Amino acid sequence: MIRGFALCLGLVAAFSIASAKAEANCAPPAKSMARLELIFGLGHRVTSRAFMTFLAQEVTPRFPEGLSLFSGYGQWRNGKGQILKEASRLLLIWYLPDAQSNAKIEAIRKAYKARFGQESVLRADGFSCVSF
Repeated sequence: MIRGFALCLGLVAAFSIASAKAEANCAPPAKSMARLELIFGLGHRVTSRAFMTFLAQEVTPRFPEGLSLFSGYGQWRNGKGQILKEASRLLLIWYLPDAQSNAKIEAIRKAYKARFGQESVLRADGFSCVSF
């Protein structure tokens, strides 16, 4: 438990340092924000309605400021070495990181895998200069 807590603190510190560096490179009025990409495989069991319900129940309460959702297609090699091909959804969120950000993201991934029997949810993190 302590190791996990230390890892979370390390991630927050790394986000803060990277954010400060990116902030210096953002042209006004843009500011540095964390960029999160989650890719959800739909398999054969996840209907559009079921996915939108998941989004409303699990994602929006954790990141209510906004998000973008894209439809796609992907393939990947599972833990058994099989190549799987399936429809997917790419969720894109820009946010200001805080001490709870990583826990919220991991809770979304865990909930999706449990609800839909998925082996994984791809996560990619970065920083972008963002203006609205």
